[in-house]
Amino acid sequence: MVMDFFRGGADRQLEAIEGEIAGMLLNCRHTFDLAVNALIGGTDPLVVGPEIRATDRKVNRAERAVRKELVVHVSVRGGKADLPLVLATMSIVKDAERIGDYAKNIWDLAAAGIDWSAAPDREHLIGYRDRTSNLIGEAARAFSERDIQAARRLLQDGDDLLDDHDAEVMAQLRSEGPAAEAVARALYHRYLKRIVAHTMNVLTSLVMPVHRLDYYDEKKADRD
Repeated sequence: MVMDFFRGGADRQLEAIEGEIAGMLLNCRHTFDLAVNALIGGTDPLVVGPEIRATDRKVNRAERAVRKELVVHVSVRGGKADLPLVLATMSIVKDAERIGDYAKNIWDLAAAGIDWSAAPDREHLIGYRDRTSNLIGEAARAFSERDIQAARRLLQDGDDLLDDHDAEVMAQLRSEGPAAEAVARALYHRYLKRIVAHTMNVLTSLVMPVHRLDYYDEKKADRD
């Protein structure tokens, strides 16, 4: 696990960093839930907008806190610090922060007037919401508990979701319906795909060597 480089007399520092990252994931899940409910649940986007922005600021502060801890680690350990692993952790925390950014993009769709609360396929959309929200929440738990087996299972679940969202985007490209609707749908599934991929990238810190972090940003055919 990438975070293991903090071990050896620095467990409190490790726990603080792991806790910040897990907390970022949970806050991003909250942002995601609010944003999607504004799109498909009938929630007024203007009502939840302030809370989404406030939660996003918490995530940004947590990212800065982790970066500060990493700088302290390098300063204290000097030549004994493993700089490649420090940089890898910078990558992980950025992935966590990006989840919140894409959740805000979903809220932007709702704020622009997109409303699928009465869509004929609303239950289908709710299924994607629940699967993605659960993935983020379970990723936070697996990360904080260093649960390797759960991480492997979640990565497979996430890969299935990536395939589903690719298929949904392609379906919109072939859609004969209104262009505005097709564009909104394609963007929505693109944002969901990026949220899933960034969540999976965080999980790679539990099961992958350092050089294979961000593995799930690549298409399956391009992974090696």
